[in-house]
Amino acid sequence: MTAHPRLSVGLPVYNGEEYLAESFDALLGQTYEDFELVVTDNASTDGTQEICREYAARDPRIRYLRLRRNIGAAPNHNYVFTQCRGELFKWASHDDLYARDLLRACVEALDERPEVVLAHADQAVVDEDGKVKVPYAYTLDTASPSAPTRFRSMLFEPGGDDFYGVIRADVLRRVKPHDSYHHADRTFVAEIGLHGPFHQVPELLYFRRDHPTRAERANPSKRARCVNLDPRRSGPLHPTPRLLAEYVGGFVGAIRRAPLSSSDRRACYGHLAAWMASRARPGAGERVEDRAPVDPALLTVSVDDLVAGRERRRT
Repeated sequence: MTAHPRLSVGLPVYNGEEYLAESFDALLGQTYEDFELVVTDNASTDGTQEICREYAARDPRIRYLRLRRNIGAAPNHNYVFTQCRGELFKWASHDDLYARDLLRACVEALDERPEVVLAHADQAVVDEDGKVKVPYAYTLDTASPSAPTRFRSMLFEPGGDDFYGVIRADVLRRVKPHDSYHHADRTFVAEIGLHGPFHQVPELLYFRRDHPTRAERANPSKRARCVNLDPRRSGPLHPTPRLLAEYVGGFVGAIRRAPLSSSDRRACYGHLAAWMASRARPGAGERVEDRAPVDPALLTVSVDDLVAGRERRRT
């Protein structure tokens, strides 16, 4: 790592002891090494602090910051970004896995394409044991040079995990920070997409782990997910209808703030109106984890062959 690392990886975590060491190993074993790993611990009550301090003592790329209280997942994601120094930034999850070349491939894609604001790679969902269970094809038209086309695709197509791509930090500073209403991650990524195209590296390099304690599974209702994102959402002033209205309002605000021409702005508002009229369609808004595999042959992929540094996993 250089004195001023080019890439910052921000890892917000709360009670992540079960899978945290595996994620550390996968990140620290990347073939691209010029990065800092900033970990913000949301006042965990399990063994997260001990794991973080042990890894930080071993690798100078890690900076460990512990919050005094649990501020919620969304504020913690925003906070970790403010603590990072790189011109490029990536959020990482404490329970996901990363193939050895993920960071290198994404950084190279951004270097080769100055117009691209975010680079990510193909992904599969893996289970508690790291076995691939749902590989899927990336169908979003986020590489289009047209902002309205990108926006429409992100509205109507089942979402990928572009939130976890490598993003130009200057673009992140120009968009509204991640909020805590229902599906706030989608409005957040949509606003990033209004600033420029994305690039999807056509290699299976990212593995999102699905398990019973993952936030989406542990908090099945819209209200519970929002409270997990920010505890202040638990009061009577935040009923579910308000959370849904804020979701729609998030897209409106993204269009209003984005650097668009008048014609592009009108086109985006038109796509948003069409999307709102389509919400009764069966399957609308489904998440990646709910999609059927598109290539059953990929179920034979060994994640151990793709993920780095597994020999350093804690026992």
